[in-house]
Amino acid sequence: MSAEGNAAAVRLGESEMPLSSRRDELAAIACVLVAVLFMAGHDALAKRLSAEYSVVMVVWFRYLVHFSVMAVGVLPIAGHRAFISPVLPLHFARGLCLVGLSLCFIFGLRFIPLGEATAVNFLSPLFVLALCAVFFGERIRPLQWGAVLLGLLGVLIIVRPGGGLFTPAILLPIGSAALLSVYQLLTRITGRTDAPAISNLMVGLSGLVFSSLLVPFFWSSPRIEDLYWVVGMGILGALAHILFAHAYRKTSPAFLAPFSYTQILFAAALGYLFYRHMPDGLAVLGMIMIGAGGLITLFRFK
Repeated sequence: MSAEGNAAAVRLGESEMPLSSRRDELAAIACVLVAVLFMAGHDALAKRLSAEYSVVMVVWFRYLVHFSVMAVGVLPIAGHRAFISPVLPLHFARGLCLVGLSLCFIFGLRFIPLGEATAVNFLSPLFVLALCAVFFGERIRPLQWGAVLLGLLGVLIIVRPGGGLFTPAILLPIGSAALLSVYQLLTRITGRTDAPAISNLMVGLSGLVFSSLLVPFFWSSPRIEDLYWVVGMGILGALAHILFAHAYRKTSPAFLAPFSYTQILFAAALGYLFYRHMPDGLAVLGMIMIGAGGLITLFRFK
């Protein structure tokens, strides 16, 4: 992406990092907010389907639909060139991360409510900040650390260490968070050479390949009426990843990390609509703190 040298441009990292205009940053924020809404919807449908079918089957269907949606949109334009990439191994690494985090998170939804599982999964922005500092040499500003740590404190209030959620099942969304942070940074690297549509076609293909190796051992025939939910889940996931890829091409994952916390709010709302699980007062306090962490970052230049 070309740098725009206007007064709103700021340096997001070291000398090799591009300058992002304020307009680019706001567009990236909007992409992330819509993407996490779609991901919350995807997770709500995945929780419903995982109660009826094996988690491996749910993940396989998710990537089958993802790849099909992207293929219909990309292949008529790009043809076979869509499968030619200088970073092809990284796309398959992204797909492996996505399959792993999907298995961990969706299996965890069998034991943990949607809102709470999503909150634990949002340890990933803290991992992203650390990885950006270590592997990309980015200078993480104190206000960025403060915003994400405020969100992390909100997560801890929701989870409540020592409470009923501290069972072995809590390791599943934590594992998902770790894999998600790696996926986000790999997406940033592949976004330097491949367009978002190509990037998401490849991750859909790689996710389908890896999940296809497992699904024969867990297969059961789905009911026709459940296929509507399967297709909806896959479409929401595909659209979310397109939006994430656009966002990471515009600015740093470190800057966007606090805004992704809003997925917890969406997940809590959908958890109530789908499953009648209402967060209590402390959980609401934690969600407000998470949202505040994202809002603080908006004013970091003032």
